[in-house]
Amino acid sequence: MVKGRSGQRVRLYVRGTILGYKRSKSNQYESALLVQIEGVNTREDVAWYGGKRMAYVYKAKTKSNGTHYRCIWGKVSRPHGNTGVVRAKFTSNLPAEAMGRKVRVFMYPSSI
Repeated sequence: MVKGRSGQRVRLYVRGTILGYKRSKSNQYESALLVQIEGVNTREDVAWYGGKRMAYVYKAKTKSNGTHYRCIWGKVSRPHGNTGVVRAKFTSNLPAEAMGRKVRVFMYPSSI
């Protein structure tokens, strides 16, 4: 909390879960990930998240820039199916250990 501030903290992102890579029966496409965003259950709800930035934050063994935490940025590219799942592309492909872990889906860039 910031000194002198009262009230609850404000979270500027929505949590999402990485489901896996986009794939078919025999191929998987590591450049496209499927992400389930919390509270998004229909294709219509996904429309607002199109183009929004997302971050995969992870902890590394060695320090870099004075911290153990690192981040890979990406963005929501399009919906996937009718149940609120989105496809996302990241600046570098996420490692397989990211499957099932959380991402942060930020509220920008805004189109409002």
